[in-house]
Amino acid sequence: MADSFQEWLDELAKVRRYSPHTVAAYRRDLRPLQDLGVPATELQSHHLQQCLAQAHAAGLSPRSLARRLSCWRQFLQWLGQRHALPANPADGLRAPKRRQDLPSALPVDQAQALLDTHPPLPAAHDPATTPADTAFALRDRAMFELLYSSGLRLSELVGLDVCAPLRQSQESRGWIHLNEHELTVVGKGNKRRTLPVGSVAAEALRHWLAVRSNWLAHPDESALFIGRRGRRIAPRTVQLQLQRWGERAGMPTRVHPHMLRHSFASHLLQSSQDLRAVQELLGHASLRSTQIYTQLDYQHLAQSYDRAHPRAQRRGRTANDPRDDSRFASPDGAE
Repeated sequence: MADSFQEWLDELAKVRRYSPHTVAAYRRDLRPLQDLGVPATELQSHHLQQCLAQAHAAGLSPRSLARRLSCWRQFLQWLGQRHALPANPADGLRAPKRRQDLPSALPVDQAQALLDTHPPLPAAHDPATTPADTAFALRDRAMFELLYSSGLRLSELVGLDVCAPLRQSQESRGWIHLNEHELTVVGKGNKRRTLPVGSVAAEALRHWLAVRSNWLAHPDESALFIGRRGRRIAPRTVQLQLQRWGERAGMPTRVHPHMLRHSFASHLLQSSQDLRAVQELLGHASLRSTQIYTQLDYQHLAQSYDRAHPRAQRRGRTANDPRDDSRFASPDGAE
């Protein structure tokens, strides 16, 4: 069984080019099946139900159970194709129903306040003599502006290089085209997409690049964002730095990189109402993944209604209470 698991994980990593984080998560999800001691080709539905029940009793969330079951289903489908198994024992199994939590997005004014907390540039800004603390503050400003400007995932941000690879043999997970105000990233599923870079983020990137290449980065380092040792920045460093910026800005909640991605999607959808465009920019394979932001957009509309309409307040209601869509519909169903 262990050999089958490893062969499938190797195919995910080397052939399908899944990210190391995804492969590691799948490895953890397969471990309960391996602990059963049953040959992989002899697994039955009751074995999977037993593992699910034990994980549920141990307190695993419905979301994690659903992910684990999805992993098993994919593995057993792959196994069945190689051993001509009559059926996939994971078919027909369902994880406990999970509550759909809305993404954590900052209001527009809080997003602006967060990004405006960066220290101002010195009056006589000389990249060659910029102190290290000021240089890395420029780096942080460029990172956070880019997260909000382009809706990047954390892994996509830290994977960015200064420029596109010069040879096909060189691998890169992303690079910037600063003159065109664009960047290219290779996201989930090895899918490449090109994203716009806003003018404020582009300005922040120029200030960072001016100091990056002087003495901070190793000569052979291609990463756009680097740590204090001159090598590609670690995701954890980005998380900690953004948390500190949030505390400095007086944010009422802990700020994390994915919150800026959620804010990007929510604010763009509120302004454009173009769900397909937001899907493309986020790199979602399914429109269903993007539709959750319409609920955030509805909450924004509902709160505006409650604040503005003279007869919006009803007994027992508050301005922050979610309401159903019927109050916005005309009697004949027209928009």
